[in-house]
Amino acid sequence: METQRQKKIGGIIQKDIVDILQRAAIDGGLKGILISVTKVNVTTDLSIAKVYLSIFPNKDAKKLMEGIQSNQPLIKHELAQRTRHQLRRVPELLFFLDDSLDYIENIEESLKGGENPIENRDLLEKRKKS
Repeated sequence: METQRQKKIGGIIQKDIVDILQRAAIDGGLKGILISVTKVNVTTDLSIAKVYLSIFPNKDAKKLMEGIQSNQPLIKHELAQRTRHQLRRVPELLFFLDDSLDYIENIEESLKGGENPIENRDLLEKRKKS
């Protein structure tokens, strides 16, 4: 169960990280890439923030995540500058790719694409009668 303080710090981090990453992508000449922070989980001791990112289009996601992870100290420094009046200590940032949107999209696509097990019973594994 997250405390009010964890949620507040998570919210502050989420707002600023989006800004930092979006600006870095634009400055790096990456036009048309959308980076969003889907959620931030802060540990109870406020020392670690797990930052979940959604990157669109997805084909660039892996390469972009590697860049973000290798620039973690710079991102943390930038975050510290922005939040110096709100946070005493900026937590360690851990970045993860949130692929839940792709997962949902794949489900929707397979349902549209005739792979609907409700309409096509052959897609379901046959259950043995016991």
